[in-house]
Amino acid sequence: MQALLGLYDSITKKLKDANDYLWPLLLRVILFWEFFEAGKQKLNGSNWFAGIQENFPIPFSWLSADINWLAATWGELILSVMLLLGLFTRFAAISLIVITGVATAAVHWPESFGSISELWNGYAISNKGAGNFKLPLLFILMLLPLVFHGGGKLSLDTLLLKLSKRDITSTGEPNVAVSLALVSLVSAIALIWVLPKTGISLAVIALVLFLVGRNKN
Repeated sequence: MQALLGLYDSITKKLKDANDYLWPLLLRVILFWEFFEAGKQKLNGSNWFAGIQENFPIPFSWLSADINWLAATWGELILSVMLLLGLFTRFAAISLIVITGVATAAVHWPESFGSISELWNGYAISNKGAGNFKLPLLFILMLLPLVFHGGGKLSLDTLLLKLSKRDITSTGEPNVAVSLALVSLVSAIALIWVLPKTGISLAVIALVLFLVGRNKN
């Protein structure tokens, strides 16, 4: 039994060691493909944003349909390549979360809903009058680990970090309040486009937690 436990622990350690190489790369590759394809379709297609311009959340509703189309097209193309390369991964991932959130509000979100169960009818691929935000939600959930974890060891970020000889390894006890503030802030960025009140509330919570965390230092 002890030998089996030792073997299990050995395999577990090796899997953990390999972990930071594989899963970030796989996430980056699949997300690159999805967003690059979406951007390429816009680049080769015609601008259909004019018909839904009133659905865009503020501040994008203040911009013209042409500007929003260009921003979405080149944002998806450039940011997806950055993800693939693992270059400024966190910036690229959070930017794509914004693009996805805005797209969800403009295209995939239901016009109205009276309950969580009614809203959940929109967790679908095809739109039957209740929205179809399944794919955007999955993309955001896939982007979140890259925001918090980064691009992994097989990325240009890691290479640049080694070349610059900087050490960003955390030392000492983690500041729980600041960590929770960052979680609240990223959640606010993801949600504010479709649930403005929730997003603003989370942003306020993030600010309060950040101030509490700073006072503890």
